[in-house]
Amino acid sequence: MRYSDTERIFDELLLTRIQAGDRRAGERLAARWQPRLMRTAYRLLRDEDQARIAVQEAWTGICKGWRGLRGPNRFPAWAYTILHRRCADRVRAAQRQRKMFSEADASVEEAIGPRAEDKVTIDQAFDRLSPDHRIAAILYFSEGLTAREIAAVTAVPLGTAKTRIFHARKQLQAELDDNPVPEGVMT
Repeated sequence: MRYSDTERIFDELLLTRIQAGDRRAGERLAARWQPRLMRTAYRLLRDEDQARIAVQEAWTGICKGWRGLRGPNRFPAWAYTILHRRCADRVRAAQRQRKMFSEADASVEEAIGPRAEDKVTIDQAFDRLSPDHRIAAILYFSEGLTAREIAAVTAVPLGTAKTRIFHARKQLQAELDDNPVPEGVMT
């Protein structure tokens, strides 16, 4: 689901109203962004509970800082940066827990819908990407962020972000050419 110009302008308006003290505008912005952040967190963490925790923690940071955000047009990249950091925190916590208990977590995903196999194929292709390429691909292909915004979210130079998108696209194409998926199927 790409982020349209109309959505971006509406979110900028809501953020301007939030910065002026309008609490309802904050609730509306949160309602609009909750599914998007949840979807991205789930795609990064592959665990619904961990994704929910990461999104809650991200919203805490977003709500604390949105009045000080300079330039409402920066909200998407800023929000994804906060979410990316919270997801990284969750990954580090899970790694510590696995090390402490020496257990491998086995997660089972249930695929729902008529094209479940296609979604599984796409998910598996994303899973085979390196973490750096995966976040770049998710933010670019699924969330519609620009390379410049991805560079800001992941705190890397613009050239690095572009390279990660390029290599992620190339690897995904190779993976999906081996397992063709009908057009328009994206998780």
